[in-house]
Amino acid sequence: MTAISLPVAVLMIAGLTLIAGIITFQLTRQEHRLESRIRALHMRPEQGFGTATKPERDNLRQAATKLVSEVGQWVLRRRMLSKSLLADFEKRLAGAGMRGAAALRLFVGGKIVMLLLMPALAWVAAVELGTSPIMHLWWPLGGAVIGLFAPDFVLNRLRDRHMKRLGVELPDALDMMVICAQAGLGLGPMILRVAEELHGSHKGVASEFGQTADELQISTDAQVALTRLGERSGVESVRRLATTLVQSAQYGTPLSGALRALAAELRTELVTRYEAKAAKLPVLLTIPMILFVLPSLFLIVGGPAVMEVMRALKH
Repeated sequence: MTAISLPVAVLMIAGLTLIAGIITFQLTRQEHRLESRIRALHMRPEQGFGTATKPERDNLRQAATKLVSEVGQWVLRRRMLSKSLLADFEKRLAGAGMRGAAALRLFVGGKIVMLLLMPALAWVAAVELGTSPIMHLWWPLGGAVIGLFAPDFVLNRLRDRHMKRLGVELPDALDMMVICAQAGLGLGPMILRVAEELHGSHKGVASEFGQTADELQISTDAQVALTRLGERSGVESVRRLATTLVQSAQYGTPLSGALRALAAELRTELVTRYEAKAAKLPVLLTIPMILFVLPSLFLIVGGPAVMEVMRALKH
C-alpha cells in the first residue's frame, strides 16, 4: 500500500457517503413533504403554526446535520466572522424562509465543511486520474472556490423559490384576510388566524405571517412589524400588502375593500405573467424542433429516396 492510499481511501469513502446521503434525501424528499402536509392538516391549532412537523430522518442525515451544526456553532462561538457578515447571512436566510440561530449555524457550518471537503475531494480526483503535478494544485484550488460559493448559490436558489412561492400564495391569503376582516377580527388576530389556516397548504406565506404575528404580540408599534414583513420577504406584492395595512391603520380606511382590491390586482398580474410565459413557448420550442424533430422528419421522408439513389449508383 502506498503512502497516499490510506488518505485517498478515507476521502473517497467520505465523499461517497456524502453523495449517498444527498441521493437518499432527494429520493425521499417528496414522500416526506406529503407526510408533513398530512400531519399539518391533522395538527391541533394549539400546537402552533411556526414549526412544521418533520418526519423521522435517517441516522446518517441526523449525524451529518448535527456535525455541520456543531462546526457552525464552534465558528460562531469564537467570533471568527464579523457582525456585518453575520447580519447579511441572517437577512439572506430570512429571505429564504429560514430564521433562527439553528439556520445560521447550519449555513455557516455548511460553508466551512464544503470549504474543507471539496478541495480534498478534488485532490483525490486529480491523484486518481493521474493528472500532471501542477493540476494537483489547481484542482484543489478550484474545489475550494466551489466549496466557498456553492452554499451561497444554493441559498440564492432557495430564496428565489421562496419569493416565487410568496407571490403565488399571497392572493389566497388576502382572500382569507378579507373574510377575517369582515368577521370583525383585528389586525393581529387576523394575521394569526390566516397563518394557522394556511400552514398546511401555503407554508411560505404562513411562515411570514406567523413571524409577523409574533412581532405584533411583542411590539407596541404595528407599523414597525408590518414594515419588517415587507423588508424581510423582499417581494413587491408583500411590500404593497404591508403598505396597505399600515395606511389602513393610520387613516381608518375600510380594510376589507382594500384587501379585496389588492387581491384582484395581484391575481391579474399573476395571470399576465403566465400569459407572457405562454406567449414565449412557440419561440422556445423552435430550437428543439430544429434539433430533434426536423432531422428525424428528413430521415423518414428522404431516407428511402437516398437509399434508392445509392443502390442505383452501385449498379
